[in-house]
Amino acid sequence: MSGDDETQEQTIADDLVVTKYKMGAEIANQALKMIVGASVAGASVLSLCEKGDAFIMAETGKIYKKEKDMKKGIAFPTCVSVNNCVCHYSPLKSDPDVLLKDGDLVKIDLGVHVDGFISNVAHSFIIGVTKDNPQTGRKADVIKAAHLCAEAALRLVKPGNQNTQVTEAWNKIAKSFKCSPIEGMLSHQLKQHVIDGEKTIIQNPTDQQKKDHEKAEFELYEVYAVDVLLSTGEGKAKDGGQRTTVYKRDPNKVYGLKMKASRTFFSEMERRFDTMPFTLRAFGDEGKTRLGVVECAKHELLQPFSVLHEKEGEFVAQFKFTVLLMANGPLRITNSLFEPELYKSEHEVEDPELKALLQSSASRKTQKKKKKKASKTVENATGQAMETEAAESTSPSKASTQTSDAPKTATSPSVPAV
Repeated sequence: MSGDDETQEQTIADDLVVTKYKMGAEIANQALKMIVGASVAGASVLSLCEKGDAFIMAETGKIYKKEKDMKKGIAFPTCVSVNNCVCHYSPLKSDPDVLLKDGDLVKIDLGVHVDGFISNVAHSFIIGVTKDNPQTGRKADVIKAAHLCAEAALRLVKPGNQNTQVTEAWNKIAKSFKCSPIEGMLSHQLKQHVIDGEKTIIQNPTDQQKKDHEKAEFELYEVYAVDVLLSTGEGKAKDGGQRTTVYKRDPNKVYGLKMKASRTFFSEMERRFDTMPFTLRAFGDEGKTRLGVVECAKHELLQPFSVLHEKEGEFVAQFKFTVLLMANGPLRITNSLFEPELYKSEHEVEDPELKALLQSSASRKTQKKKKKKASKTVENATGQAMETEAAESTSPSKASTQTSDAPKTATSPSVPAV
């Protein structure tokens, strides 16, 4: 990157950039809550994915209407992955429909961007579980362990700390619950229009990955999508041959496409999604889309997000949040809907340092003047006040189980039970 490009990079040192992140996060949180609410026994996974994407497009269409050239919308298409399916399941209409049933462990993953500033979120829960009938056993173990890994990361991803500290903490927490982080999965730094920034946190690396993976220090004004994926099994995710439906443009690859269908598809994809991940479901004619994507993928113009699976009979849980490394502390802008009373595990975190970390507060110092200014900017863009700012003063015990009609972002999570 040239020196000129470096000076032009917009970061969260700018209040307006923070505001755009928060606006995307507000929509992501609302979309997540809506899909979780619709995820009941008998619900169609295809229908849930369609509802999530439609909601994101509708809500992002309501903001910055005067900024005709501003790109906004889906930063990661809605994926609903069940039980041993690890990630990236977002079916097409022609795929066999999957219906949810009681006892299914469901992972919802989605992302929203405003002007290329990305807010990602993922959540795991079990269909049919209630406070009167909480989940026990291995499903409870893996969900609780994944939640605690996310909470540990919220306290570790801060300026001056190393990415290896997060990896080590995740391994220890998973081990306490007799679970395994999914091998080699990465959490990425986020930048404008970039969902897979160069700094990463790796889960459960192999010996070779330990040698190859770059150590990095978190720095002020960086943004991360922290993605935790834990399994009751060995943590080895494999491509089972299921059709890939989620892709993203590789901006570093160039190739002269030969087929008209490929050129038509590629042109529409670049216009609508640029470098953001997308689902083939977003294009009109499924037959022509599937034809057009083949040549693009073959010549690596597109990067596939393969549908991965653990062994049959195992369960995988995922929690993902977006965090801004602000001057007054890390600011989590996408919510956890985790309800601890629904999951009862016989295991707990054993490491004394990790116990102390998890029992420490993750709340931030407030900067009221800046918050008022950012809130006013949101109001100007949307025509309505946004709930985000109020959430920062939400009491910790309420923040992790926020269930009101206006989901809040930037919550300070509760001190987790360890």
